Amino acid sequence: MGQKVNPISNRLGIIRGWDSNWYGGKSYGKTLLEDSKIRKYLTVRLASAAVSRIVIERTLKLITVTICTARPGFIIGKNGQKVDELKEELKKITEKDIQINIHEIKKPELDAVIVANNIARQIEGKIAYRRAIKTAIASTMRLGAEGIKVQISGRLNGAEMSRSEMYKEGRTPLHTFRADIDYALGEALTKVGLIGIKVWICKGEVYGKRDLSPAFGLPTKEDNKHQMRDAKSSPRRRNNGGRRRSKGNQNQEER
Repeated sequence: MGQKVNPISNRLGIIRGWDSNWYGGKSYGKTLLEDSKIRKYLTVRLASAAVSRIVIERTLKLITVTICTARPGFIIGKNGQKVDELKEELKKITEKDIQINIHEIKKPELDAVIVANNIARQIEGKIAYRRAIKTAIASTMRLGAEGIKVQISGRLNGAEMSRSEMYKEGRTPLHTFRADIDYALGEALTKVGLIGIKVWICKGEVYGKRDLSPAFGLPTKEDNKHQMRDAKSSPRRRNNGGRRRSKGNQNQEER
């Protein structure tokens, strides 16, 4: 079963959270369609920004869109001009207030979406697919991944019949739910047709509890705990009723 199911959806609620965090109620279908429009628009608009994931969080009056990218400067622009433009464009689509957060991916070689898209762009640029795949595998393993698996399908090298080839290094345990496996599908449009690239990356195993909701735009549970600790440690003046006595009055009473 683990070989057939999408590894991300198979781990939802276990070690992986959802990309849309909101409660729709009766307007669930309308809200879901709105999320789809936002993602499609941003995917096309930021095609060259190495976007990996778009997380959407909603409150009653605000939509928080968090863009996970390896090139944050490309999206932000000079003095945040491009972000302001994105806000205005998304407001026209949703007719609601929009907040955009940018989350930087510090190790893009460990992100399956970015790796798959990089291989696809190289194949479209007429680089040999074996060379592109082996380079991606080497860079991913060098940055600390436990394993990576790449499957490429289509009319490879312009062959008349399509075929599939798989390249693997390290371990990618798909049946182990605690294994943190990232998965993505990339597509390369060539003269002979469409070539599909599937990438699985194992980053290790997750033990214990994990915060499933990313909450990029909202304070996390840990932040709330720190605030509570700071509040407890800060000095407070307490008046338990009655008149406040000074030290001088106390000494007189003791005498």
